[in-house]
Formats: sequence, structure tokens, C-alpha cells
Amino acid sequence: MSAPLVLLDAASLYFRSFFALPESLRAPDGTPVNAVRGFADTVARILTDRKPERLVACLDADWRPQFRVDLLPSYKAHRVAEEGDDAEVDAEEVPDTLSPQVPIILDLLEACGLATAEAAGYEADDVIGTLTARESSNPVEVITGDRDLFQLVRTDPTPASVIYVGKGWAKAEVLGPADIAERYGVPEENAGAAYAAMAVLRGDPSDGLPGVTGIGEKTAAKLITRFGSLPGLLAAAREEHPDVPTRARTQLAAAADYLAVAPTVVAVVPDAPVTFSRDDRVPDAPADPERVAELTERWNLGGSVDRLLAALGG
Repeated sequence: MSAPLVLLDAASLYFRSFFALPESLRAPDGTPVNAVRGFADTVARILTDRKPERLVACLDADWRPQFRVDLLPSYKAHRVAEEGDDAEVDAEEVPDTLSPQVPIILDLLEACGLATAEAAGYEADDVIGTLTARESSNPVEVITGDRDLFQLVRTDPTPASVIYVGKGWAKAEVLGPADIAERYGVPEENAGAAYAAMAVLRGDPSDGLPGVTGIGEKTAAKLITRFGSLPGLLAAAREEHPDVPTRARTQLAAAADYLAVAPTVVAVVPDAPVTFSRDDRVPDAPADPERVAELTERWNLGGSVDRLLAALGG
């Protein structure tokens, strides 16, 4: 099998790096660089352990896309910071000491010759979904700490798996369709789509998705497995199928407005207008060694960049 295309959920990885390492890691001017160093070390480990042929750091051009908010105003609403009595700032809650580190991360990726990608008006999840949908030659490995992307697992036309780093890279879990099916009790043959349907029913407070009252993860998985899809379940509920309990039929009917829009909100977009910073092939040497050296000295990145460069050459 050919080497993988690795798609990084960049924000997920640098958020985790920020909280995993102390802010005492600083540049000479006092700027914290814990997220930068942790992110560089993570990418180095990914290059060494997964040996990708191609790699893309996928970015949020819009972390709360308007099309999702129009459908479901509660989508990530709790993450919007209020300013004054009646105004809102549409900006995700990013720690003050993390925000200045993001441009440094992007500068380092560019100097090393590693690709980034984004799509105007879309989240990184949609970039990852689009690049996965497009891929027909290499296996795809999505590296994230976000369970939402479990919906992308597949077997054809090339395998796609999620490397879940919710507990850090050392405890990373490689999850394909069989693993998602076993973990959540959904059918293996359409594990990705079934997971997305289950997520709609279950809801996700962290994203402002209320779900269907009274239907938790296990019940959701059981119902989706029985009827194959969310439309299949809703049709069975309307027809008062005996395998849809009366209480569940009532709950589904009460949530009709939510269920009309939630599948579109939850589903990652497979055809976002993705733009790349450069070719996605992993280089065997940095694109701009002088710039890498300058960034390393200016921001006191030391061993983290050394390990990243060694991984590029290795």
C-alpha cells in the first residue's frame, strides 16, 4: 500500500500542544512559544511514525460558518464572546497567549515547505472532508482530537482512517470503519455515515447541538443500525414501526425542526473551495533553510525545530 496522505486538524493539534506544555517556554522577547514547540514536535512525530508521502495542515478560514449558523443558530453560540450589552464578537475563545503563536506556526510550516490549506467560509473539518472525498490514490489519515471527523472513515476508493489524539500522540488511536463500528455499535459497512447520524441524534453540547431529548448514544446507535440511516429511521417513526418505541417516536416528532437542519450542520462538506499554500508532497529538506534558522533563533524553538528538520530528512 502506498504511503498515506496525512491531513492535520491544525487547530486541534496546536490547542492541545498549548495546554500540554508550560507557558514558561518563551522566546527572548517573552512571547510564550509552548504551542509552537509542541506543534512542531507533534508534526515531527507524525512524519517519523506515519511516514506520509503528502501532508496538509488544514486551517479554519471560518470556525463558525454562516451557512451552519443560519440553519442552527445555537451552533457554537456559547463560544462567541459577548462585547457590551447587545454586540457580539464572532471569534472563538482562544487563550490570549495562544493567538500570537498561530502566525509563528504558519511561518514555520511555510519555511519548512509543508502545505497548509483552507476554504473561504468553511471550517478545517470541511477542508479535511473535501480533501478526503477527492483522494483516489493514497490512503488518508486524518489526525485530530475531534470526534466529529469519525464520519470520514471509509474503505473505498482508498482507505480513510482517523488517528484520534484526544489523549496525546503517545496514546493515539488509529480508527477505521471496523473500529468505529465496534466502539459505537454502528454498522461497519457505512460506519462513517452511521456515526454522523448517531451524532445528530445524540447531540453535542460543545458544538451547540441539542440532539433529540431522551435519545442518548446507545439508543441512537441501535436505531440507526436497525433502520440504516436517519431518513430511514424517521420514515419508520412516521409509519409507527414497532421497532421504534412509542417514546422515541414522540421525541423524534418533537425534534422535527432540529432534525430537518442538523444533518447538514453535522456533515462535513465534501466539495469546499479549498486553496493550498503549496504542493502537498512532504519535502526531504526545508524550503527556506535560512528562514527556518531565523525563526528558530527569534522564537527560541531549539530542539523542536531540530526534530522537525530531522523528520523531514528521515
